[in-house]
Amino acid sequence: MLARLPLILVACVPVLAQTPCEGTPAYSPCEMVFELSPADLAAQPNPYASAQLQAEFRSPHFKTYLMPAFWNGAGKMILRFTPTEAGPWTYRITSNLAGLDGKEAAFNAAASDAPGFVRPANIHHWATENKKPHLWMGYIADRFPFTSAPEFDQQLDQAAQNKFTHFRGSILGTAADRGRVFLGPDKPNPAYFDELDRRILTIHKRGLTADLILASNPDYVASLFPDWQSRERFIRYLVARYAPMNVTWQGFDEFEEYAGGRALLKELGLDLKKLDPYDHPRSSNAKVTSSPLLADGWMNFIIEASQDDVVGSVEHQFYQVPFVGVTDARHLWNTTMDGEYPEFHGDQPGLARYWFDFIADTRYWELEPYFDVDGTRAVALEDVEYLNYIEHPGPPVEISVERHGYDVIWFDPATGEMQEQKKYKGEHFTGEAPDKNRPWVLLVAREGRKESMLKSYKFDSREVPLVQEIETNPQKVPFTIVEPAGNTLKAGTPVRFAVKLTRETRATRAMLYLWTAEVASDGQGFRVIGTGSPGSFVIPPSVALHFPAVLAIHLSALNANGKAYAADRAYELDK
Repeated sequence: MLARLPLILVACVPVLAQTPCEGTPAYSPCEMVFELSPADLAAQPNPYASAQLQAEFRSPHFKTYLMPAFWNGAGKMILRFTPTEAGPWTYRITSNLAGLDGKEAAFNAAASDAPGFVRPANIHHWATENKKPHLWMGYIADRFPFTSAPEFDQQLDQAAQNKFTHFRGSILGTAADRGRVFLGPDKPNPAYFDELDRRILTIHKRGLTADLILASNPDYVASLFPDWQSRERFIRYLVARYAPMNVTWQGFDEFEEYAGGRALLKELGLDLKKLDPYDHPRSSNAKVTSSPLLADGWMNFIIEASQDDVVGSVEHQFYQVPFVGVTDARHLWNTTMDGEYPEFHGDQPGLARYWFDFIADTRYWELEPYFDVDGTRAVALEDVEYLNYIEHPGPPVEISVERHGYDVIWFDPATGEMQEQKKYKGEHFTGEAPDKNRPWVLLVAREGRKESMLKSYKFDSREVPLVQEIETNPQKVPFTIVEPAGNTLKAGTPVRFAVKLTRETRATRAMLYLWTAEVASDGQGFRVIGTGSPGSFVIPPSVALHFPAVLAIHLSALNANGKAYAADRAYELDK
């Protein structure tokens, strides 16, 4: 547990002295408090901006963590640290405060059954540092730093009671919150951040991960921190306060319509990657998807906010990172079939709890979208279990499976009730929903096989990772872009698009098309502009900084078997 322990380290601290972190359980934060002398305060009149203090911690297995300290708003610097394993730790301080620079100390961390921080795993999934799968279900409470204490407690109680494992909120909020979070340039409000500490620590103690959005949008951050030095100071400050807790970093609410939004996120993201010694997961929220930012080298998972399942389904086959889908209760199961982990408002807690309990009983950390089905959407670990969602029941669903005996369960996602059916043996399952008037979930699984697999030490039972090679050879791509016609497009104006199949097969009977647009030379990243065919889209002016520009229209597609294709066409873009 974290406590404000009044340790004062000064020049007389002996080498390798013990510290208040002595006996701290692994994955619990502890604090060391450093008193600034009158001379220090005279030399550093604004310690937030100029005082430098950090410690290099070395673990029992010689892994190092470089942890910065933060100014507490009075006459103290606080060094907050979380040991990640039991045993003897040592650390060495470096500082521009002469009485502290070069000091060394040691402590022993106690053993703990805490699972550790969350990490990407198995390409599209999550694990904790104890090598156990992690089921991400996020509760959206973006204003939790600004609500009353009783309202925060009520939201967190609801999230914990209904099995949510993540709790999302914004650190800086919106431009209207500016005076509450910062009292002036380089002057964070100590009262605000002390209370935010308490709330994030409470989330940590409840066993949830705090998904921390930096701010609402790029313009707000650029106005609050007008140069890269002030932005890096702020990121260092956030890392010092919150990296020792269970957190992920989630950029902005959105970035697409803001000039320079991608560049600013790259700068901040690379700062987080450099400064966070625990390497917590990093991404950004978006109006549609944060995938345009992946190539910038700082993100390690994608967040999607589109309720169009084509976006999630297609992107899942193109990017080898985990996906989090911002959704709602109505789209919860479709988000799952897209291969995404959900994050949503907890306004229908029963549906969330039913989802969590059902998914937790599967090998969810190995399930991938599965296409050898008819009348259903599915994710599967082939040869083990096939999880299906039938949103609009109609004719019998058909599922190709490996030849084995299977348990068959129909699950009502609205009530949490399950109906076990007669066991099935074969390789082509056919079945009808118990009631065609509402959605159903169907699980066809080798439950005995699953139980035996849980006894194995292996986290991932797939021998070959599911990494698909995208087909881009025009001779093998079974479609061509026929519209937009001509060579020139106008930003902000509706444009018709269409695809023509050049090879009709059973696999091309159902194609998913995802349209994106990018002006590569201006570096704003691509934008998702449409799905399906035919239809119309609008090229957002924010895709370019200069006009006329060379615009690339990129079409990604999946056939009915899940095979991925891509095609491109170039246009001149005018305003």
